Amino acid sequence: MGEETTDRAGGANGRRGWRAATEEALYGAHGFYRRPEGPAGHFRTSVHASPLFARAVAALLVRVDEALGRPAGLDFVDMAAGRGELAAGVLAALPAEVARRTRVCAVEIAARPAGLDHRIEWLTEPPREITGLLFANEWLDNVPVDVAEVDASGTARLVLVRRDGTERLGEPVSGADAAWLARWWPLAGEPGLRAEIGRPRDEAWSAAVGRVARGLAVAVDYAHTAAARPPFGTLTGFRQGREMAPVPDGSCDITAHVALDACALPGGRTLTQREALRALGITGARPPLTLASTDPAAYVRALASAGEAAELTAPGGLGDFGWLLQPVGVPDPLTAG
Repeated sequence: MGEETTDRAGGANGRRGWRAATEEALYGAHGFYRRPEGPAGHFRTSVHASPLFARAVAALLVRVDEALGRPAGLDFVDMAAGRGELAAGVLAALPAEVARRTRVCAVEIAARPAGLDHRIEWLTEPPREITGLLFANEWLDNVPVDVAEVDASGTARLVLVRRDGTERLGEPVSGADAAWLARWWPLAGEPGLRAEIGRPRDEAWSAAVGRVARGLAVAVDYAHTAAARPPFGTLTGFRQGREMAPVPDGSCDITAHVALDACALPGGRTLTQREALRALGITGARPPLTLASTDPAAYVRALASAGEAAELTAPGGLGDFGWLLQPVGVPDPLTAG
């Protein structure tokens, strides 16, 4: 790590906390998420893995609609929408009667992509009042956070970083960040232990849920819980499908797994993507062999669908993603799944 320094963000040597550095690298004027190729040009999410994911989210929206009593106006809000792939997929998968009543909103800082379905609203922030489903797929992992590391004396200090990715230790973690670490990610005194300070994500999630008047908010992400925090953190970078060292210069995605248990508000619960998708009918079960003889084309389609479902629910892969469900004024739509 190198010798310690107490330089503050914006000091003469250009070092600052990872939160400020990531904010500029991802969302600044020339940030990674403003690039024309979009996230799909660099990494593959469940949305890109299979259209089954959008169909499952559409099925969840239908359940929310039923829990709300089928209102005249139903909202679907796709947070961190990329290039609108999930919003478009959900709209296409909805039953026609539900689609007619649904306002679909894609929330993203980048410009609206050409050719997106005209029925999809393109917003830079979610609507002020939502009746329906707010869905945040791999949003919270890109909410910038500071990083803490234990120094040689056993003190947790902020990690400061230059634009080229080189790091030094800064001041001891204090105030609300120190309180968050003590509550959600306590660091023992062993030098080199690291943690991502997830307080900004808790606040971002609380603000998003606060827009939901009635319905459900869902966050889906790489996640960990207090019982199994990674000892050296998870901060990393991605570019063109490859994991790399995080460098806050706008050339790569910068991401860290999410402490979803810390984000959860009263009444919320977490489960794995495998559990959630199975509750929505995505199981990965192979079609019966008898179908191959009675309808070979249908068998091939069903087999391909089963393979896609298996990827979405695979242990050690996408199936281990965490889902945080936050019902607002309605029963949990997955409890009867």
